[in-house]
Amino acid sequence: MVLGKVKSLTISFDCLNDSNVPVYSSGDTVSGRVNLEVTGEIRVKSLKIHARGHAKVRWTESRNAGSNTAYTQNYTEEVEYFNHKDILIGHERDDDNSEEGFHTIHSGRHEYAFSFELPQTPLATSFEGRHGSVRYWVKAELHRPWLLPVKLKKEFTVFEHIDINTPSLLSPQAGTKEKTLCCWFCTSGPISLSAKIERKGYTPGESIQIFAEIENCSSRMVVPKAAIYQTQAFYAKGKMKEVKQLVANLRGESLSSGKTETWNGKLLKIPPVSPSILDCSIIRVEYSLMVYVDIPGAMDLFLNLPLVIGTIPLHPFGSRTSSVSSQCSMNMNWLGLSLPERPEAPPSYAEVVTEEQRRNNLAPVNACDDFERALQGPLFAYIQEFRFLPPPLYSEVSTYSLINKLFAHCINKEHCLHSFIFPKSEKVII
Repeated sequence: MVLGKVKSLTISFDCLNDSNVPVYSSGDTVSGRVNLEVTGEIRVKSLKIHARGHAKVRWTESRNAGSNTAYTQNYTEEVEYFNHKDILIGHERDDDNSEEGFHTIHSGRHEYAFSFELPQTPLATSFEGRHGSVRYWVKAELHRPWLLPVKLKKEFTVFEHIDINTPSLLSPQAGTKEKTLCCWFCTSGPISLSAKIERKGYTPGESIQIFAEIENCSSRMVVPKAAIYQTQAFYAKGKMKEVKQLVANLRGESLSSGKTETWNGKLLKIPPVSPSILDCSIIRVEYSLMVYVDIPGAMDLFLNLPLVIGTIPLHPFGSRTSSVSSQCSMNMNWLGLSLPERPEAPPSYAEVVTEEQRRNNLAPVNACDDFERALQGPLFAYIQEFRFLPPPLYSEVSTYSLINKLFAHCINKEHCLHSFIFPKSEKVII
């Protein structure tokens, strides 16, 4: 940008991520610099920044109002998330062209820092859709006397994080459907479809494992398929506009009459897509996995399993737990088995330690020095006694209650552990 002596006006953000892309979340501090380069001395009334975040939808529809009459109906709506203004140089009034209050900027490069905090309330994730968008930007405005202002706008990205490590998003999604084909008075056998995925929440780049069983008892050749769809919904003036887009898909093997196909974790990868938007009042972005059977000459048989595309991926521990438990659960369900409700109790004390072993371990120990002689005291006898003390029944006591009983028993003994370790002249508080 070259405007007279103003060679350039740029905005840079203080980015902390490796990709050097300005990405923030609600409650974060957005900071950066306005860079101004001039080729000569200039006078400035003000240098301002204006930061704003808002969601906006807009579409038009044609209406008929009678014969030979038509008009266009506009639908618009806007939600503002924040609006911040700050003055880096000068004063607020830009319409005053008097000589007072001007600031002189000398030739060269100059930097002016700015900083503001995003609201703590949830913000909608940055988004560009067919009929609306969610945008966040910072605009710099340089005002000089008797000249048009120099303006520059730069956008930054906001992510309202969705953590998929929550119980609702880790729960499996499943469904079953059946369809019977009819042609006049002829009725063929049914086409059945059962499908399941291990969880509801995923992040871009992950692959969805699809477990499905398709049985074709009809007289037609059918093809099982799966696809991920993104649904954009826009709301304005009590109306809703919806756009559905294909994100990814896969195709199974064709099934002739009487054949069955089973998917044991067939993978469908999620491409780079925007996260789900669930909290904005005028824009909503949702995802779904459609597992369906393509039937020539008839309506497809399909199952819709809801998905949530998040920003915080599955933790390693949660991934292993979820994967193992889900895989086990799926396999059990397919096999018609189930896990026991309660784990089996451990073996009894008598099955592990015999009375002879207990008496042998309680035999006296030949001590050779002062430390070993000290171990011959009541404390060592108590430790040995406790070592082979029969434990309570599996269903009667927890670990915490067992520790409490042990501590109380030790306190009541004549020689306790702390009095053995520390001399009597020292005071020890437990």
